[in-house]
Amino acid sequence: MPTQPDDIADLRAQVGLMRDRIELRELFDRYVLALDALGGAGHDEAAFAELCTEDATFLFPIGGCRGVEGFTAFQREARERWARTHHLSTNHSVTLDGDGDGAALRVHLIATHVHHADPESSRPFEVGGYYDARAVRTADGWRLSEVAFHVVWSYGDPLPEFAGARR
Repeated sequence: MPTQPDDIADLRAQVGLMRDRIELRELFDRYVLALDALGGAGHDEAAFAELCTEDATFLFPIGGCRGVEGFTAFQREARERWARTHHLSTNHSVTLDGDGDGAALRVHLIATHVHHADPESSRPFEVGGYYDARAVRTADGWRLSEVAFHVVWSYGDPLPEFAGARR
């Protein structure tokens, strides 16, 4: 029969797991919010450094990069191609590693990209897919260490340079 100290230890462990899952979901939400804020008024480009490990790897249908500085430049260039973007993430699935210092995430995403030139006459480019990501616990909290986006569907008018991108 469990004792009260055993019950308390079990509750502490359960609360720790719930806290980790919440922190990881919030980490990914902040990442998605930063994608739309990049280049906007008051955006701090150091935001990705607070979300990712310094040597994080990123893979997208239009290319990939390594490191926070490279990712910030990569995202800035991609974001400047559009007048506006709007990313929505959902269905955050979090699987913690056995040691508690790593985690795998699967997150579904729908993104809308509005063209610069005459947004009224061109259809926005919309993409649906999912992220597979890894996160690690650091001294500063959870950080993304690997992020890969997989396109499931797309609709609308892509930029000409994206026409050959893997979908």
